[in-house]
Amino acid sequence: MPATPRRGRRFGGSSQHQKLMMANLVSSLIAAEGITTTEAKAKALRPVAEKMITKAAKGGLHNHRQILAFLNDTEIADKLIEDVGPRYVDRPGGYTRILKLDDRRKGDNAPMAIIELV
Repeated sequence: MPATPRRGRRFGGSSQHQKLMMANLVSSLIAAEGITTTEAKAKALRPVAEKMITKAAKGGLHNHRQILAFLNDTEIADKLIEDVGPRYVDRPGGYTRILKLDDRRKGDNAPMAIIELV
């Protein structure tokens, strides 16, 4: 049984599941430059995505390898490093925006939000 994360939001499942879920959300965000998800996931996704964008903006082989190891998708990692990262070189953080929606998810009435790149 893997160790249980002690900090941050919990979404059930193991720590490995949460890490992979965040990697998938970051990949979707980079691919589409904006996604609709639950408010809680959007708030948890923001710091993870911003750290990846900061690594891409700094550049270098070490950061490239860290991005690749986290995302595990070469196409998305290349897009992040070649397109998204250079866009934010002069910006000191705050690369994402969360817009809360009036709609709620049909099945469990969860509040929804859009998270997008600024």
